Amino acid sequence: MNTISSPKRVFLKTFSLAAVIFLTVSGGPYGLEQLLMYTGKGGALLLLILVPLLWDLPTILTVLELNGIMPVNGGYYKWVQRALGKRWGFYEAWWSWLYSFTDLAIYPVLFVTYISFLYPPLAEWKNVICLVVVWGSAGLNILGIVPVGRVSLLLSAAIIIPFIILFGVAFFNNSAHYSMPSPSLSGIGFSALGMALYTVMWNFLGWDNTTTYAGEVNKPVRSYLISTFIAFALVMVLYLVTTFITENSGINFEELSKTGNGYPLVGVKLGGQWLGAILSIGGMASALGIFSAVMLSISRVPKVMADDKLLPPVLGKLHKRFNSPYLSILLTATIVSFMTLWKFGELLVIDVILYGAGLSLEFISLIRLRIKEPDALRPFKIPLNTFFLCLMILLPMIVYSIAIIGVLSDPDGKNTMVYFAVIALLTAEVGWQIIRWKSRVKEAIQNS
Repeated sequence: MNTISSPKRVFLKTFSLAAVIFLTVSGGPYGLEQLLMYTGKGGALLLLILVPLLWDLPTILTVLELNGIMPVNGGYYKWVQRALGKRWGFYEAWWSWLYSFTDLAIYPVLFVTYISFLYPPLAEWKNVICLVVVWGSAGLNILGIVPVGRVSLLLSAAIIIPFIILFGVAFFNNSAHYSMPSPSLSGIGFSALGMALYTVMWNFLGWDNTTTYAGEVNKPVRSYLISTFIAFALVMVLYLVTTFITENSGINFEELSKTGNGYPLVGVKLGGQWLGAILSIGGMASALGIFSAVMLSISRVPKVMADDKLLPPVLGKLHKRFNSPYLSILLTATIVSFMTLWKFGELLVIDVILYGAGLSLEFISLIRLRIKEPDALRPFKIPLNTFFLCLMILLPMIVYSIAIIGVLSDPDGKNTMVYFAVIALLTAEVGWQIIRWKSRVKEAIQNS
């Protein structure tokens, strides 16, 4: 008698995981170009040092401790559910899902920006190219986590190598003169500071997203610890050196940001058209890599929620051959296809607000589990007691609040995006009430 075997489980290894984390969180300095326009020379490097210390390190430490307790598929959703209950777990997953839609919509647009640097007429085909990026990445994700990991390694190399070439050209250019600007935020308007913070925060967010597939990672606790350290160090070096070179390149910061061509313009100024073309190709690789990595992370959450009967069971279906949540991937691709019509600045503000709301629940869960389950196994534990943990999580929340207040003070109307993000956050309660109503109806039918 013939039996049908289930698909063999395959696991992501440490260096592939590091590449996926690098792409999920960063994907290189692309998208950081606006920072110099908001801060000038004095503030850019200062914010690139301060924001990771205040915003990222508390997040990374929180993620490593919570993931050590529960290295399972669903990641942050499962942590919050265990600490705060099913309702807040739903909130966490819902907000993260909405954040990921806005985040994903950014990268096909960036891909068009960089490919049109090579051939400008392609900008007229923006919508078609965006759809190709969205659905090509969806197809790769359906093939499973290991192919995404392997492609991530290749794309990471394609991102890093152009900047290594840029660094070499810049530092071995005998006619160039480099100086370190005095770190200062003086003279920066509050609204400009808010947008500068959003820009840096956006270029450093997503550490928790990389845990939603922890059940598909080889030796997850150890692998995440090593991979996160590698990714963080790589991101810091790339951002700081690239910004330092750009500050000293003599390029007009308004031109760098508003033309949409970004770092390829720096390449043209320092090395010629060939270097601009290489950096443009790196930008295309960055957009593709981030999109695939973020889609990998978010596609696992609806599947786990469907298993918990919080979403329709159909979203929990796995591909018979590739063992991937293919219907969740297809739904995500469909929604993002429409959202690519939005503007970059609008998406960025909504993106960070939604992400910060979900992150706040993770910080609360960290404290709650320390109190509720003090004896739980913690392979990685932040060496702080509960009081100092509370002080630690205040740091990213202060940065988050300053960014929101700064944008609300903007006379150009970006505060509309803040209101939109708040409305999006409130839809979580609507979704939860629908789930409760359906549960009551089902229970009444069963009891009748």
